[in-house]
Amino acid sequence: MNFLEERILKDGIVKPGNVLKVDSFLNHQMDIGLMEQIGAEFKRRFADKPVTKVLTIEASGIGIACFVAREFGVPMVFAKKSKSINIEGEMYVAEVESFTHKNKNQVIVSKKFLGPEDHVLIIDDFLANGCALQGLISISESAGATVEGLGIVIEKGFQIGGTVIRNLGYDLESLAIVDAMDPETGTITFREQ
Repeated sequence: MNFLEERILKDGIVKPGNVLKVDSFLNHQMDIGLMEQIGAEFKRRFADKPVTKVLTIEASGIGIACFVAREFGVPMVFAKKSKSINIEGEMYVAEVESFTHKNKNQVIVSKKFLGPEDHVLIIDDFLANGCALQGLISISESAGATVEGLGIVIEKGFQIGGTVIRNLGYDLESLAIVDAMDPETGTITFREQ
């Protein structure tokens, strides 16, 4: 069992509807020491890739992606879920559906921050149905950038997202893959990796 699986067992809460709450250490309150470990582990797993940008989606991926970008010594770019008056010029746009929030959003990245010279590592906190990752892949491909890999903190292995992304031929690394959760007992079963 790795450091992340141990922390999920200690502090994660299983809720009905295939929801795993990890907001006490990952995606609301963040354990900075754990974030450093996550950043270092993604650096180890993708060390052979020529990463020039780390790409994520707001909001929960931002903190994690910052630690990963620091490990690689490259900028982090995040796709915004709404256009603000601060974004100027041309943008890449993709539509993504959120498993957690049960809604669709258009996400945008300014064309000045992503281009054909970039080698992108996509990072996110959770992988359920794969829509967010597919949106970020679409934005990267629209920019002409090379997707070097995708790093996920927690993958719900019993949902289709991981299979879909791997079947597309991408190098997907998940730090913890949950194969089953029982909200009545709080039991979490991890996939052997």
